Amino acid sequence: MVYRFRVILDNDTTDADIFRDLEIRESDTLEDLHNIITQSFGFDGSEMASFYISNDQWEQGEEISLFDLSDDNSARLMNETALDSVVHEAQTKLIYVYDFLSMWTFYVELAEIVEESEGQDYPNLMFVQGQVPDTAPDRVFEADEDDDFDEFEDGLDLDDYDNLDFEENWN
Repeated sequence: MVYRFRVILDNDTTDADIFRDLEIRESDTLEDLHNIITQSFGFDGSEMASFYISNDQWEQGEEISLFDLSDDNSARLMNETALDSVVHEAQTKLIYVYDFLSMWTFYVELAEIVEESEGQDYPNLMFVQGQVPDTAPDRVFEADEDDDFDEFEDGLDLDDYDNLDFEENWN
């Protein structure tokens, strides 16, 4: 079977939709999906990336990483994870983040499951809509949106050493 995905760039900077429609075998890995996404959007694929299992509200769930950077080698890896083990008719959405410094973020949704076409190479780029901007769209975090956010809300004055709750020679 072949999975047809729509991969949409999370893009708040323009009104234009930027997405790619891709086909890939259900038995391929998330690393294969990572490769076709980076190629279809014009990235070289050399940056760190992760997929996150998502629910219908696009909330970020379990991470599946390109490389294991954990201390105990416990990370779930793309090259060891078949698509059909994380995406199926009941679980259709993934979030894909490429380049953790720029934070290119994509919404990946399974649109259709079809029979494999004889003579067709997979993965396959089916459709391209929109041009990728030169820089990643700015990420807006909850604290940035919260006008009442005060990183010093505990009321401590760090320059007032006499009233801090520790002894001067505490160690």
